[in-house]
This record gives sequence, structure tokens and C-alpha cells, in this order.
Amino acid sequence: MLYAQVHLTLPAWVHESVDASARHVSDADKVALAIELSRINMEAATGGPFGAVVFGPDDHIIAIGVNRVLPQNTSLAHAENMAYMLAQQRLQTARLNERVGGTVTLATSSQPCCQCYGATVWAGIDRLLIGARAEDVMELTEFDEGPLPADWVGEMNKRGIEVVRDLNRDAAREVLRAYGERGGDRY
Repeated sequence: MLYAQVHLTLPAWVHESVDASARHVSDADKVALAIELSRINMEAATGGPFGAVVFGPDDHIIAIGVNRVLPQNTSLAHAENMAYMLAQQRLQTARLNERVGGTVTLATSSQPCCQCYGATVWAGIDRLLIGARAEDVMELTEFDEGPLPADWVGEMNKRGIEVVRDLNRDAAREVLRAYGERGGDRY
């Protein structure tokens, strides 16, 4: 029998940990939420140390995501992809910025890997806010972030995606360090 359906879920703690009605006005606040999600996900052992949040033009949450690769048995369940898929389903569109009538922002605890880089290009994101860098991820954990174009920020900019890096970088690095010291799984 062939499988004809994919079912991915966020952990149950999400409903208790995120105030979906809150506004996150500053870029630092947006990334702080993504980092907090990554920390809780790691501490709850419900996935890897990565969190992501899609925000609409009003600074409200459209969707969140955390890494669910191992619990869901799919290499596609990275935090960014989970947030994108949930936002796309909620808004019923593959290109998020075509539906909301304003700037769509992704805040992520760590720089997108090569898979999430590609997804970001096509998801309809206008701004990408990043905590830790890829080199932080690879230094502090056993993750391989994969190949990116040498000027990946420039490539994002060419596609109309503004990239802001190193927001709350030390806090993001602390989550990665804790995960690495625990001997966390690879995804």
C-alpha cells in the first residue's frame, strides 16, 4: 500500500507556551520568541534545538514551528518548514506575502540550513531575522547545515528578502551549546 497522506504536528506544549494574541514589535522580540521555542523543544525532548515564527505585517504570529524531524520521522520537519507549512495552511496560500497585504517576517533561532534556505525563497517571506549563525550550529552541535551560495544573503536580497543576522545571537548559541553538551540527536 502506498501512503497518500502526510500528518505533521507540533508538540502539545506549544499551546501552553505561546500567546498567539501577543504582538512582537521589535526584531529582537521576534527572534527571542523563536529562541524560546527552540529551548523548550530541546528541554522537552520533542525535537531539535530550533524554533521559527512567521509574523504578519501587524507583528502578530501567523504560525510557529519547532524542529520535529526525529519525532515525525521526516527530514523535512525543520522549524522553518513547519512554520511555513502551518502558515500556508492557515492562510490557504503557498506564497504568504501575496495573501496578507504587507510584510511577512520569519524569525528563526538559527540561520536556515540549505533546505530551509530554499523554502524561504519560495514561501513568500519579505524579512528573515536570524539568531545564531550556521557556523554556531556546526561548532556547538553535530548538525551539518549543508551548502549555501557563497553570497546567500545577497541572493536573498536579490529576491526581495531582507536578512537581519545576529539578533540575540548569544542566547541562541546557549541553546545550541546545551543541546550539544547533552549529546543531542542529529536532527
